[in-house]
Amino acid sequence: MTTLRAVDLSLAYGAEHVLRDVSVEIPEGRVTVIVGANASGKTTLLRGLGRMLRPTSGVVLLDGKDIHSRSSKYVATVMGLLPQDAPEQTGLTVAELVHRGRTPRRQGLFGRSGPGDEEAVRRALELTGLGPVAERPVDDLSGGQRRRAWIAMALAGETDVLLLDEPTAFLDVAGELEVLDLLTDLNRRSGTTMVLVLHDLNLAARYADHLVALKEGQVVRQGVPAEVLTEEFLSDVFGLRARIVLDPVARTPLIVPIGRHHSYTAIACRHPLGQEPESKPAPVRLVDGPPEFAGPG
Repeated sequence: MTTLRAVDLSLAYGAEHVLRDVSVEIPEGRVTVIVGANASGKTTLLRGLGRMLRPTSGVVLLDGKDIHSRSSKYVATVMGLLPQDAPEQTGLTVAELVHRGRTPRRQGLFGRSGPGDEEAVRRALELTGLGPVAERPVDDLSGGQRRRAWIAMALAGETDVLLLDEPTAFLDVAGELEVLDLLTDLNRRSGTTMVLVLHDLNLAARYADHLVALKEGQVVRQGVPAEVLTEEFLSDVFGLRARIVLDPVARTPLIVPIGRHHSYTAIACRHPLGQEPESKPAPVRLVDGPPEFAGPG
């Protein structure tokens, strides 16, 4: 199993430092989700872990060695990276796109496909449910199907580690669950180590085995979701007033935001339920809890 960790890692774009002295250890065979407010450094950390940015100081260790000392071929065979904005692939079919995930593993001078490549592509298409559309152009797919096609390409590489930046971006709720269930299936079946960036904290709480929370370019907390996600943490890191309850489906933390409206502490109408005021809005009163329900009779 491939190991991945960062030690005292600092990353910058030009003269602007985004991360400073960050240390994280990615649990092997688990799903790690990086969370944080906008501009906290989530994508930058993922890019650093994936060798897309060279540190200004510190080191990323892949199997115990500086990732920048490893050959590009070695890194590509053990680690896959799927950016949020995948490049356009005009004219490619789904199968052709997925075949590109095999490029680092092809042998010989011209890198021709072999039986192992065809089997890996077939399996990736099957796992992602894209077999029936394998010969369709990627451009003709829906947003959810296109995202699955890119994930299939990453799966075809058969890497030990997958880094995914916002894999649910631009998808509706059903599409988000579909993609995250797919990644969880892969993790459970193959033991693939997953590192995801997610904005939705409730999805992060449900799907993550391990959370890494960033604030202003530094890791402020990491661990299992039930330990990381507290009301105090949400206020400090996200500026969010919220209550945390138990998700009745997943039995994981469920974050319920508190706004100025639509809460029991806001406004309660005096007129009976279903009875409209005659001329002007009914008087209102502040309450400290939910209105009492009077049963029939």
